[in-house]
Amino acid sequence: MSERFDRWNVLKKRAREGGGADRVQRHRSAGKLTARERLEAFFDPGSFTELDPFVVHRADKFGLADRRIPGDGVVTGWGEVDGRPVCAFAQDATVFGGALGEAHAGKIVKVMETARRAGVPIVGLDDSGGARIQEGVMSLAGYGEVFFRNVLLSGVVPQLSLILGPCAGGAVYSPAITDLVVMVRPAAQMFITGPDVVRAVTGEEVTMETLGGADAHAGLSGVSHFTVASDREAVDLARRLLGYLPLNNLEEPPLAEPRPPPESAAAELVRIVPEASGTPYDVHDVVQRLADVGTFLEVHAAWAANVVVGFARLDGRPVGFVANNPAVLAGTLDINASIKAARFVRLCDAFNVPLVTLVDVPGFLPGTAQEHGGIIRHGAKLLYAYAEATVPLLTVILRKAYGGAYDVMCSKHLGGDLNLAWPTAEIAVMGAEGAVQILYRRELEAASASEREALRGRLAGDYAQEFLSPYLAAERGYVDDVIDPAETRARLVAGLAFLSSKRDDRPGRKHGNIPL
Repeated sequence: MSERFDRWNVLKKRAREGGGADRVQRHRSAGKLTARERLEAFFDPGSFTELDPFVVHRADKFGLADRRIPGDGVVTGWGEVDGRPVCAFAQDATVFGGALGEAHAGKIVKVMETARRAGVPIVGLDDSGGARIQEGVMSLAGYGEVFFRNVLLSGVVPQLSLILGPCAGGAVYSPAITDLVVMVRPAAQMFITGPDVVRAVTGEEVTMETLGGADAHAGLSGVSHFTVASDREAVDLARRLLGYLPLNNLEEPPLAEPRPPPESAAAELVRIVPEASGTPYDVHDVVQRLADVGTFLEVHAAWAANVVVGFARLDGRPVGFVANNPAVLAGTLDINASIKAARFVRLCDAFNVPLVTLVDVPGFLPGTAQEHGGIIRHGAKLLYAYAEATVPLLTVILRKAYGGAYDVMCSKHLGGDLNLAWPTAEIAVMGAEGAVQILYRRELEAASASEREALRGRLAGDYAQEFLSPYLAAERGYVDDVIDPAETRARLVAGLAFLSSKRDDRPGRKHGNIPL
């Protein structure tokens, strides 16, 4: 009996040691936590239960036969986050560089299947050089099995990816399918082909950081949603994100104690948004005065800043905010902004998080780069996402709502449940200046140069009075009410409470065909 316990102790000790003391020391000297330390920081103290600590690879070529390390470079299991169950895996870069082999992949697939059956979130702590070359096609097969589970779980349970080190080749596609990606600067990189391959194929000289670092993916590609400075910040952020989401798509998001903004916030709204439609302002200032204090968590903050998206709470209820930001590109919708907002709308809808849309949009960004880049197709993604959503949809038109962008930004026509407008709202095909140039072109051409500006101004004023106010839309029921800006939070809170039991039946189908 003692021999059996001795063997058990030896194997457990080897599993905890990872790739050995020297490699663990080098790992820590780079400012990183080990895989087990990361999981300990992520889960509530004492709640982690490990799965498969004794699994080893079965390969016997290229020197692997004598290097069978218990756990095979990934730690998997479940635990609790703020008292709620969550599954997770953490790749161990001290074992084969975190490279994925057949057994390694099998452990990840097993914990993903466990999350699916239990109906709980799955969080991946990624730190891997990619496929384990020594195992050949078995490594590729392992990735395929992981990808397949990512897709099966998509929209069923929340999936989060924390990129805590290199993530190369096929390793990047699993995070790309998950709901939210967090990258640590400067340790994390993501790329399909590394700098050496880029240099060999294209002759381009590029560093790992420039090619696939956290800043590149947060601000240029949009692959990453958040950038943090350390492993501990990453796991703390993941814990916070899970606080806005349900365990699965059949549950409601968790409630919290309301934290209303100060009474002065409501009165400040009318001063934040200028009446003049061409005057910029930062919509973050509006969101902060509507959301519960300290609850707004912006998603994709560094990418496509002309639209702002993020989680928050209204009277303790989790919501998703989508808001045009006139401080950037005048709040126009372009390709990236459309993709960013559409993805966030679908994430919220998948997990029963109501959506609050703040509208101040002059239209879609014009130009050949946008048209040739497919703004028609990408803008249609946002339209599709809102029309498909069945969660409570609340919209407030703060100022401009012009052209097709009015329809796209969760209008009543796309299924908005509560559509409100401020008195400053301008809802029309286009602004007064542009409309006058088209409608009265001949009259303006016939006028003398000295009379033309005065005539243009008078005609624009008449057009604005006739067509740009929110009351024409209100007369037809396209907006449910025109409200005092100071009432906005109260009306949204009341609307959310009323719509909490919303049910929306749709025609049966396999799935729609979003314009990808």
